[in-house]
Amino acid sequence: MRILHVLRAPVGGLFRHVLDLSAEQARRGHDVGLVVADTADELTGRRLVAAEPNLTLGIERLAIPRGIGSTDIQAALAVRRRVKALGVDVVHGHGAKGGAYARLAGINVRVSGRPVRVVYTPHGGTLNFDPKSVEGRVYHAMERVLDAATSGIVFESAFAAATFQSVIGAGRAPRRVVHNGLRPSDFEPRQLAPDAADLLFIGELRFLKGVDVLLGAIHDLTLQGRPLTAVIVGSGPDRAVFEATAATLGLADRVRFTGAMPAADAFGLGRILIVPSRKESLPYIVLEAAAAGVPLIATNVGGIPEIVDGSDTPLLPADDAAALARAVAVLLGDPELAAARASRLYGAVHDRFTVGRMADDIASFYDDLAEPMPRGGASGVPKTDAFVAGPPS
Repeated sequence: MRILHVLRAPVGGLFRHVLDLSAEQARRGHDVGLVVADTADELTGRRLVAAEPNLTLGIERLAIPRGIGSTDIQAALAVRRRVKALGVDVVHGHGAKGGAYARLAGINVRVSGRPVRVVYTPHGGTLNFDPKSVEGRVYHAMERVLDAATSGIVFESAFAAATFQSVIGAGRAPRRVVHNGLRPSDFEPRQLAPDAADLLFIGELRFLKGVDVLLGAIHDLTLQGRPLTAVIVGSGPDRAVFEATAATLGLADRVRFTGAMPAADAFGLGRILIVPSRKESLPYIVLEAAAAGVPLIATNVGGIPEIVDGSDTPLLPADDAAALARAVAVLLGDPELAAARASRLYGAVHDRFTVGRMADDIASFYDDLAEPMPRGGASGVPKTDAFVAGPPS
């Protein structure tokens, strides 16, 4: 197949997912390309340069704004020209912007007499907007309109699929759950640095990720006579706010902000990884930590319960600094318990979350969408197949 992946921001778990999926598809002999937002970020640039030799359809960088802007029309038309010029069989949009561009690009485009298969993976995206807000109502209405231009939707968690159905509706496009997968190299134990901090956060520095809750928990433990150290790894729009919060709470000398770096390089910087998110879909950082044997404390949000299923890793309520402080005190006070839980979580993810299985399931979905559309059907599959929960992966 000739496959074009479209996304806006080449950062975070969405970018990791696209890089892993496209690399595995290329390894299997498919012609694959990317369309991404132009970025000056050095780490992202290095990752794109490393990926390019395997992408026979190349990488096109476009000016893609975060919000809705006047350049969206030009960007969407550029994606459409790319789809037609490359003669792709599948255009797969990721995130709100990538999904919108892919679906607009695929309207009435045919290759070898057949419609281009237009696949969409939300990765949270528009689902992060409150349905009662003006923005939420606008974006969710757009999702319903674009459903008619969608061949199929892939969700990385059952939670995301259920949320989409609840917020957006059933729609006509068939749907399938395919969990994110890990590379074999991810299943290597981390090496803890001699000067490792007590706690570690890795992720985008946004309010949604709960860094402020982590800082509040550290402050609570300090007041209880248990001053801790922490390393905050990542970049994002709220970094300055979090740094100011740390200073206000008197934590500036014990909380270090490093900027972005690969998770594998960061895991050794802290004894326990904290994932205090308010919302998630199926976060790669939890999968990667489990595969590296990193003790973990996470919130009970999104698809995280699907990852820890089969282990004894407890999950915390979101937005609760006191509960997080108690959980931190327990694990730091009992290293053997922390190591035992990490070992059991490793076993729970080892066979269920692999890149190979993820690519198999997505390829199967692409193939299903290529079947002739029966009378009365939608998007290339019968109406009775409007939602398919794929095999656990």
